[in-house]
Amino acid sequence: MKDFFEFIQYIFVDILFVPLHALRKLELESWFAANTLNWVFIIIGVIAFCYWVKQLMSFSDEEKERQEKYFGKYWN
Repeated sequence: MKDFFEFIQYIFVDILFVPLHALRKLELESWFAANTLNWVFIIIGVIAFCYWVKQLMSFSDEEKERQEKYFGKYWN
């Protein structure tokens, strides 16, 4: 059973965390280079948010047109 948990430790520490260790070492040399990945994620998030708002606005406009069509201008 001990070997199983040591294997899990080996996977996470020696294999899966290698990129994070590289980023930690890179931060000591250049803060901007280490945070480039964060900026990429922020830019992707902003683009996705803008697309989402654009889609919400288009669906809202379609809903207003549909309401005008069925209820007329007196119900709005």
